[in-house]
Amino acid sequence: MIRVCTEPVQGSEWLQRYRGASPTFCCVLGFTDTGLYPGISAAGRTIEDRKWTAIADMEFLVNGPGQRPQHRLPPLTAGASPAIISRAIAAQMGWPIWILNAGLPVRPSFPCIDLGGAPARCLSTGVALEMRTVLHLFQAGLSWGARLGQQSQEYVILSECVVGGTTTALGVLAGLGYPAANKVNSSHRYCNHLQKWRLVRQGLDTFELYQSHPEIPEPFRVVAALGDPMQIAVAGLALALSQTRGVLLAGGTQMLAVYALILAINQAMDLDCNLDQIVVGTTPWVVDDPSGDTVGLAKSIGHVALMTSNLSFHQSRFPELRAYESGYVKEGVGAGGCAIAAHLHQNWGSQDILQATEASLRQYQQHDQPQSGCLLTR
Repeated sequence: MIRVCTEPVQGSEWLQRYRGASPTFCCVLGFTDTGLYPGISAAGRTIEDRKWTAIADMEFLVNGPGQRPQHRLPPLTAGASPAIISRAIAAQMGWPIWILNAGLPVRPSFPCIDLGGAPARCLSTGVALEMRTVLHLFQAGLSWGARLGQQSQEYVILSECVVGGTTTALGVLAGLGYPAANKVNSSHRYCNHLQKWRLVRQGLDTFELYQSHPEIPEPFRVVAALGDPMQIAVAGLALALSQTRGVLLAGGTQMLAVYALILAINQAMDLDCNLDQIVVGTTPWVVDDPSGDTVGLAKSIGHVALMTSNLSFHQSRFPELRAYESGYVKEGVGAGGCAIAAHLHQNWGSQDILQATEASLRQYQQHDQPQSGCLLTR
């Protein structure tokens, strides 16, 4: 059920260590104006839709279907929100759920922990975040990571919800010096590499914060110039948690960028952490995406165990779920990490996850879905 794609010894040891364990599920929210750039993301049919994706996904994650949401999952091209997968698994397993707001442009409609961050500008500006915001979010991540480590289960699933996040991930990876162009993934069926790289290249050409804060370690300058608020918050959370707990960074390209950030911060600051406790888990639709190279990207970063569940929606009765097999959506809201954790916790296989997801989707369609439109988000 679980395939370890890189660093097989580290990955296998991590899986053995947490087999049978019950995790805490944590989702960190952020926002970047990069996600509003025309065509950059498949998170909504319109720019207005994409402004509300994180809020809608989290309402569904927290409340489930049939609760008359304030914000419905935005209608998109094809597929179903990955929040439906994560909710179906987490609810059935009874995992504790923590929601952390690292920087949303609107007040959340659900209970969450406010980290005191701010939304990011488009990375093409080269000044995506204020340096004080980056430093604050990192310290907030360290603080809440220590607190979560005291209150959580054996390990923590750290997930994200950031529209446009694969593009800011490319920006951070490029800023840190990794050959990430043409390797990242996208919520589009086929990754829009040229469009992403044009925005990143504009940001790299400006990179004003990189030059204006020479006293600040490089990884913080890179995030300030080209990143989003989720990335630095999750880096702080993971570094703190790794001292006492296992960490499953649940996502594809975005969490590989966070791991690269963790490596750079640890090298610059020599923090008390245990990198062997941190792995990255995603879906097969990311790992096997022919329009990206997730495994090659992980290998170029190094020392990162990338794993995936062998989840399949080929046999689903719902076209919204079968769309995953055609390359739509792929990942988000920790869906891949939840599938891995479900197998570790209760030995769930692909069919168990499919059945739970179909039940959740059916209930959504009966009670919450608008009269027209599809469910794709990310």
